[in-house]
Amino acid sequence: MDRELKNNLEILLQEVAREFNLEVYSLNLLTNQNPIIIKIIIKKTNKEDISLNDCSRFNTPASDVIENSNLLKCSYVLEISSQGVSDELTSERDFKTFKGFPVNVELNQKNSKIKFLNGLLYEKSKDYLAINIKGKIKKIPFNEVLKISLCTLKD
Repeated sequence: MDRELKNNLEILLQEVAREFNLEVYSLNLLTNQNPIIIKIIIKKTNKEDISLNDCSRFNTPASDVIENSNLLKCSYVLEISSQGVSDELTSERDFKTFKGFPVNVELNQKNSKIKFLNGLLYEKSKDYLAINIKGKIKKIPFNEVLKISLCTLKD
């Protein structure tokens, strides 16, 4: 499938998504499958979580607009889903939800050999991140933190 087809489908689907306060986060055409698979990942414009019901409600209008466009001359399978949960912690909600979970902290310390710390998420304030490393609480200033991700603990 060419890029123009994908772009045209995406434009049509974005219009339909807006009617449901959704947006098309990504669109992939798996043309190596028979029938081809159209994978659409949606998200809400208000940043709330996507439910199974949201995916279901979007399915028929998305299918209708694809059929009525006559852009595809072959059979296809339509898959609609959400972004899912990211491993990276970014929102206040993430930090509350995953308190006590193992995290990997990527550091931006110019004068240190340590670039990563692993431990249990202990606390997040506006100034620092605290993690529990083998029973000791380490406070890391946020200006030294590049990324915080869920992980499995390493010994």
